[in-house]
Amino acid sequence: MAALRAAKQALRKEIKKRVAALSDQEKARQSKVVSQKLFSHPKYNSSHRIAVFLSMHDEVRTEEIIVDAFGKGKVCFIPKYLTNSNHMDMLRLTSLEDMNTLPLTSWNIRQPGDDDNQREEALDSGGLDLILMPGLGFDKSGNRLGRGKGFYDTYLERCMKHPKGKPYTIALAFKEQLCQEVPVDERDIHIDEVLYEDK
Repeated sequence: MAALRAAKQALRKEIKKRVAALSDQEKARQSKVVSQKLFSHPKYNSSHRIAVFLSMHDEVRTEEIIVDAFGKGKVCFIPKYLTNSNHMDMLRLTSLEDMNTLPLTSWNIRQPGDDDNQREEALDSGGLDLILMPGLGFDKSGNRLGRGKGFYDTYLERCMKHPKGKPYTIALAFKEQLCQEVPVDERDIHIDEVLYEDK
């Protein structure tokens, strides 16, 4: 267990360094390529209820995806992370204006405030068809290296108990986040697909 934790930590450090070396222009360019791949993806096009992360500076930009999803009449949900725990909810986003008025967290990402308790949680209603997953590292077998909090693994376990079952999961990645092999244990949930720019 300790060896696995150490291997994950070392890999996180290495990937963070690789992504930090990318210019903002390069991140924007790759984000555009990944978004276009998503827009032509049959799973994205057939999904009505989707969860989208609001990107941090070291993640594939998702603003364009949210614009596209609303334009196609999809119902969008975004993460709300509870501090000092591994609990996350997926709360409904009503519009782009709604997104732009959300408060910023200490991680510099927008999410509904603590007093914002009127929003629909995806699993309290119709569940989810698709979750777009962030992460630090991925391998081509669908193994994911998160930031160590377990938010998404815990949420996917909750999804499995929903009548709709586990949503399809697509990770969005810079090619620098691809690894030969991500060290995992039985609690780490496997991702269906990783989208990145492949030459």
